[in-house]
Amino acid sequence: MSGFAGVMAVVLTELLAGAAAFTWLTPLWNEARRTHFRVFGLVVTPLVGVPAWLAATQGLEPESVAGSWAVRLVALATGCAAASTLGLLARREALGRAFGIATIPAATAALVAFAGTGRGAPITDAAQLLAGAAFLGAVFDGLFLGHWYLTDRKLTRRPIRRITQIAIAASAVGIAGIALGGFEATPATEAFVNPLLTAGALAPWIALGSAFTTLVVCVLALAALRGERPSAVQAATGFYYLGVITALTAEVAARVRFL
Repeated sequence: MSGFAGVMAVVLTELLAGAAAFTWLTPLWNEARRTHFRVFGLVVTPLVGVPAWLAATQGLEPESVAGSWAVRLVALATGCAAASTLGLLARREALGRAFGIATIPAATAALVAFAGTGRGAPITDAAQLLAGAAFLGAVFDGLFLGHWYLTDRKLTRRPIRRITQIAIAASAVGIAGIALGGFEATPATEAFVNPLLTAGALAPWIALGSAFTTLVVCVLALAALRGERPSAVQAATGFYYLGVITALTAEVAARVRFL
């Protein structure tokens, strides 16, 4: 993988894997209404899965075996997410849930394949990408779930508190993943959207600062949830808006150095 398309392919696949994992592997299935999962699929499939696949095809380097596998596996993960959404829309809940869970190993395998296209050792690079998936997925799910409280007034605070606690832990894991990539300068081979990302050794420091900011934002969101009024959830959701921006900034900056 190379170029900004390659960076976005990795970041979006991280988001797909992490968001699916925290949606389908937590007790949320027994807490939220089924419409939550239908809307989740309708948002994530076209806005995360499909762009991840398109970016992977654009960033693929000729004769890259690992990159070719990554493209195929991203397509598989996106297909599973789409099948899950269609199953839920057709009221085939068991089928929809099965395909939703299947999205997780497919997207995870794609990240492992992406690790073979990075600058470092595959094992170290895979650890970085899995940490990034947990980081992005938890923050995204916090924002998505926070909005759901506007439509499901009977939903308890337990899910939003749980995902916020997960987001705090995942932010720490994300910081560790960024540090694992090192902080030395790497040569830039292509211009990116922001020239700061390819200037000397700035990218990992931008990533680290943004990740730490995300951690602070998640801690503030958890503090806001201590309030008893419904506006407490709205306040936490407002913090998640900033958290998603800083988390994505951190991962984009980290993946510029990664590739």
